[in-house]
Amino acid sequence: MRFIASLSSHKTTTSWVRREVVLLLAALAGCAPVPSSAPSNPIDPAVRLVGPAHPGAQTRLSTADSAWVEAELGSMTPKERVAQLIMPWVPGEYAAVGSPEYEQVRRWVEDDKVGGLVLSIGMPLSYGAKLNHMQRLAKIPLLIASDMENGSGMRLGGSYAFPSLLPQGGGTVFPPVMAVGATGSEELARKLGEVTGEEARAVGVHINFGPVLDVNSNPLNPIINTRSFGENPEAVSRLTAAYIRGARDKGLLTTGKHFPGHGDAATDSHTGLPTIPNNRQHLDSVDFPPFREAVRDGIDAIMTGHIAITGVLGPDAPPATLSPYFMTGVLRKEMHFDGLLITDAMTMGGVALRYGATEPLILALEAGADILLMPHDVTEAINTITSAIAAGRLTQERVDSSVRRILIAKARAGLRTGRLIDLNAIDEVVNAPGNAAIAAEVAEKSITLARDDKSLVPAGAKKKVLSLTYADQTDALAGRIFNQTLRSAGLTVIAEGVSSRTTPAEFAKLQEEADSVDLIVASAYVFPREGAGTVSAQGGFSGFLTSLSSANRNVVAISFGSPYLVGAFPSVPAYMLAWGGAPVSQRAAAEALLGKAAITGHLPVSIPPLFKLGDGIDRAKQTNKDIK
Repeated sequence: MRFIASLSSHKTTTSWVRREVVLLLAALAGCAPVPSSAPSNPIDPAVRLVGPAHPGAQTRLSTADSAWVEAELGSMTPKERVAQLIMPWVPGEYAAVGSPEYEQVRRWVEDDKVGGLVLSIGMPLSYGAKLNHMQRLAKIPLLIASDMENGSGMRLGGSYAFPSLLPQGGGTVFPPVMAVGATGSEELARKLGEVTGEEARAVGVHINFGPVLDVNSNPLNPIINTRSFGENPEAVSRLTAAYIRGARDKGLLTTGKHFPGHGDAATDSHTGLPTIPNNRQHLDSVDFPPFREAVRDGIDAIMTGHIAITGVLGPDAPPATLSPYFMTGVLRKEMHFDGLLITDAMTMGGVALRYGATEPLILALEAGADILLMPHDVTEAINTITSAIAAGRLTQERVDSSVRRILIAKARAGLRTGRLIDLNAIDEVVNAPGNAAIAAEVAEKSITLARDDKSLVPAGAKKKVLSLTYADQTDALAGRIFNQTLRSAGLTVIAEGVSSRTTPAEFAKLQEEADSVDLIVASAYVFPREGAGTVSAQGGFSGFLTSLSSANRNVVAISFGSPYLVGAFPSVPAYMLAWGGAPVSQRAAAEALLGKAAITGHLPVSIPPLFKLGDGIDRAKQTNKDIK
């Protein structure tokens, strides 16, 4: 049958997948076998696919869903209720049954009885097969989450075979959401949400840890940057609302993050605790508007950030994740949010360095959290909270209120009537041609020309180009599609890579090459990365561009990442922004440079003192005669 052929082409004929095929075929015949390890409960996971979803914290549950929530809550032991609060991190790749990787997750699901999992990077079919398998082992359906801020391609695939660099497929890859901000289009934001929702649900993910509601007001922010829609609170509110509507239409629950606002941080909360001196008035006018709008629109969950707002809570302010003021006082009482409150990862430096591994778990629950994301040790976390209840530090009622919210979210995700996904449907949905076309449209319409003092764009008449690609040495794809696209248009391209380790002698040789070409295109692939601590070009790259510009050379700098890079080479005559380094953005940037696509993007952030919010030079698509 067609499904078997698709497995062969994807090279994922695993034992898990084979088992899913057998069970699915048997289910269609009405006689699906149940694995001996599968739980006995009213929901038979071997024969029922996941039911209709009804996302939105303001959505009223049906009578049947409400009864199911109370029945499941009543069926759990106190320790099982605590386990529902725990959501550990799970790799998305293939793992053989019985392997250490498999056994770790099996123990969390079957023995510890966690309430959900957060899946990392993997291929679509292995994702779906793994999740179906674990759902069968779970006593109560698992709530499955994943970070898909700018589409499922963040987690589904994005892998390449080495040394050929042949793509291995996966979810639809969109540019970072700041690219959507550059388009200013609610329609494209909604479509991004729709595609994300459709593809996430196809592989068994119920709740997205997105969209990012942070307003990126600090150009030095090392971890938000292009993950934000922009710096204008109204625009961020408008675009995230459209994103949420699109995801909801496809049955995906959404999570706004990182409350109370990570956009003005100067420290990466993965490695330390950012302190933000802003007062409450600033929060109300800049950081809170997107969250208020999302709550009004019925967003399903809010993730809190490990950030200390010292301007509100003083110099010893705790991370917002551990703050009753922000978690309960502002979100629950002021904003009237009754959905899930999810902590950011509890292993991050923003809490772990100051408070240790277990104490912040209790503090977060005391503050108002419902789901504890990625504790250091799952079993230890469950035992710590259970002991806190026994000691009277936490009440059973406090835990039960969170468990009830989690079960309500599971009911809204359609898990009362089924928990499995149809593996046959994955390759009909994930990265379908229509979805890929939407990603290409976002990439094309986001290209922004901030400066072109010498009318270098479009560069269709330039025949010999030095293409410099600044990237981390591990980024094997940087510039690959961009240079291929330029060459396919007939340009002679001398492609050279540079990094933070490029020596002065190597830059001197590049200077010689620059003297022999018509145009120098300097592309920089610098974007927010966990633990990097900065979003800037290191080494001699910026100085080299400055020297070329001072010599009146024809230089077009293109940022495939952070828009703020130009601050280090402000005299460059042309500056274009493509927002992300994925192939879809590389191709769009090359087409714009060649004049084969119109340039219509505008800056969703200011780049002081060079550019204002909204700056951007529009360029019409060139005719074939013009390009020649």
